[in-house]
Amino acid sequence: MMFESSPVLEDATYLAHCHWMQQALALAATAGTAGDIPVGAVIVGPGDTCLAATANHRQRAADPTAHAEILALRQAGQALGTWHLEQCVLYVTLEPCPMCAGAIILSRLGLLVYGVGDPKAGAIRSVVNLPDSACSNHRLPVLAGILAEPCQRQLSHWFRQRRQA
Repeated sequence: MMFESSPVLEDATYLAHCHWMQQALALAATAGTAGDIPVGAVIVGPGDTCLAATANHRQRAADPTAHAEILALRQAGQALGTWHLEQCVLYVTLEPCPMCAGAIILSRLGLLVYGVGDPKAGAIRSVVNLPDSACSNHRLPVLAGILAEPCQRQLSHWFRQRRQA
């Protein structure tokens, strides 16, 4: 009897995912320093081109929709001249919330890569699974856990500082 193995990331692919997630982590750090929850997002398009690089701006913009993912989707759509992002990869340090997951699904994103799950509001796998639900018009490929430890550390450190203040 033969068993098929689960897909394994090739070293070059894994290193590319780590590279872009490190960019998102750096953006998240700037958000945290500015008083926003440290979440960063990068969208990479065809030809390994960075189309968007953003961080949370909810506090600074006084805008409840100014999540890193939403801002990145807007930037990428403007850069490409379309809202169809099938050939793009979104890297985000924290699992998207329901609002962001909905926008990601509607954009027909090619791949979502996130660092750490969100046990309170994660809408990709942790709390709810919007991409695989009946309400989804797009089957979103997802890769979770890329640089999960540094993503978790960054968030934990930021929230610990906020509680002490």
